[in-house]
Amino acid sequence: MYKMIVCDLDETLMNDDGSLSDKNAEAIQAATAKGVYFVVNSGRGYASFQNTLDKMNLRDKSNQYSISYNGGLVLENKNNRPLIVNSMAFDVAKDIFEVGIADHSAVTHVYTQDELYIYNPLPYDVDYLSNRGVSYKVMDTPNFDKFKNQNIMKIIMALPTESERQAMRGSVQNKVDPSKLTVTFSSGRYVEFNPAGVNKGSAAIQLGKLLNINPDEIIAAGDNGNDLPMLKVVGLPVSVANGIDEVRDAAKYVTKADNNQDALAEVINKFVL
Repeated sequence: MYKMIVCDLDETLMNDDGSLSDKNAEAIQAATAKGVYFVVNSGRGYASFQNTLDKMNLRDKSNQYSISYNGGLVLENKNNRPLIVNSMAFDVAKDIFEVGIADHSAVTHVYTQDELYIYNPLPYDVDYLSNRGVSYKVMDTPNFDKFKNQNIMKIIMALPTESERQAMRGSVQNKVDPSKLTVTFSSGRYVEFNPAGVNKGSAAIQLGKLLNINPDEIIAAGDNGNDLPMLKVVGLPVSVANGIDEVRDAAKYVTKADNNQDALAEVINKFVL
């Protein structure tokens, strides 16, 4: 019996327009009514998906949980109470940031525990974020020292092509010891940098331990590279139909539906209800 579902948001649970379908919301509510935890496991900050949790009837609920920042932060939904904080060393984060801002075609995101800051916002990324209700503060100057006394969760760069994202990874790894980093890709636009050992899978296992849930009792659903770590450590890894090849290959089940066709309702109806 599966006791927990950890699920990516964008291009997995959410429609391309950033909305949560009624069928997915109803299936999630049916699963939680049965006692199964439904845990958003997103690269995004938790503030950006509160309205989505509301539609699931999970917003501000005790004994319900969310994972943000690719595993950087595990929260209880009630008052968004931090349970586990997997933050990045300041010097490492600063080095990554400096590589990002040197590329004028990159949009560089700095995620602290509670806020998103963006340096060099460009329309293609701003439009994507706005479509998903993501709020952020613009960095007018490249002064990274302002974050010295804050928890830095991750640094990411938006770049329009895969070759540019791969090149950015190489540039960062030329400056920062690769053994200090977890590098993933997401949404066909981002290269993401977390501390070594921090990813969606490690956080799912951490939360499972808190709830006395074994890895083989967990379903994980995703579509992109930053979802692979959680698919590799759970009992039932799921790819939505629109998942990239690596995610489909890692999955034990690939949905017939894509993210615009209630894919998570398909998973819940098949394996939970």
